[in-house]
Amino acid sequence: MSSVLYDTPGPRAKRRNLVLSVVFGVLLVLALWWVWQTMADKGQMEGAKWKPFVEAQAWTTYLLPGLGNTLKAAALSMVIALPLGAALGIARMSDHKWVRVPAATIIEFFRAIPVLLLMVFANQFYSDYTNIDTDSRPLYAVVTGLVLYNASVLAEIVRAGILSLPKGQSEAAQAIGMRKTQVMTTILLPQAVTAMLPAIVSQLVVIVKDTALGGAMLNFTELLNARKTLAANYANVIPSFIVVAVIFILLNFLLTSFASWLEARLRRSKKSTGAVLGAGDAAELNAPGELVGAHGTGAGAKPDGGAGGGGGGAGTGIGGDVGKTP
Repeated sequence: MSSVLYDTPGPRAKRRNLVLSVVFGVLLVLALWWVWQTMADKGQMEGAKWKPFVEAQAWTTYLLPGLGNTLKAAALSMVIALPLGAALGIARMSDHKWVRVPAATIIEFFRAIPVLLLMVFANQFYSDYTNIDTDSRPLYAVVTGLVLYNASVLAEIVRAGILSLPKGQSEAAQAIGMRKTQVMTTILLPQAVTAMLPAIVSQLVVIVKDTALGGAMLNFTELLNARKTLAANYANVIPSFIVVAVIFILLNFLLTSFASWLEARLRRSKKSTGAVLGAGDAAELNAPGELVGAHGTGAGAKPDGGAGGGGGGAGTGIGGDVGKTP
């Protein structure tokens, strides 16, 4: 099937694509074999280095507590950043300058600062001006940095999603007397959610991965930091990196899979049945003596068969024999 950006390949193009796919597959297998052999030559594939990962102690002492802290920081950041980003994105589209300008300033300021720098500043702020204990301070700093940065990015995602909708959506809603707040909450946002969902999920994946920055700089005992302690005790640096990488891949795969399922569900729920009603179906849906109009129905027919005016905006009276009552 052809489109504006893609033409259906012909026989020659199909053969070329098949050859390139085979060549790429062979090169990938060779690269994996080379990596395997190199690790084996360095002694990284010995059973003693992988044995801790099949025992409960390595998981209960190091990996699972670190994974719990990773999930805790990521979940708190998502719960706070999502509504905050939506509020900032909507505020940046406000008609009032005193709302729009501060929102734009906040978004551009925190979006321009590296998230690691925000974490370090937050950690120092909590150390100097709050009574948060030393053990809890890294978690607070990590969540603060993730929220400030990702809320700013999510705000732009929300704004772009709303602006991507046809302008007629807003104009039609305003034409029937809806206020801008009503238009935003009942018309635009529900439709924009489906369009924004892939970008939002991508940003949530970034949040999960960026929790590792807290372990690198603030000694936050998340999954990657816990791996460091495990590798020091079992002398299996490379295997521990591989296991942690697989855990992150599984986490993000589950997150994206759930988002894909949710997006498909939302799209299905917004589709109509496509059924077309005929004149006979319309007669069954409306009791005798009613008016069927382009915009509504109304009980305007008179019992004596005269054409009545009805409640529909452009109502057509059904009179004569149809309008008679027994």
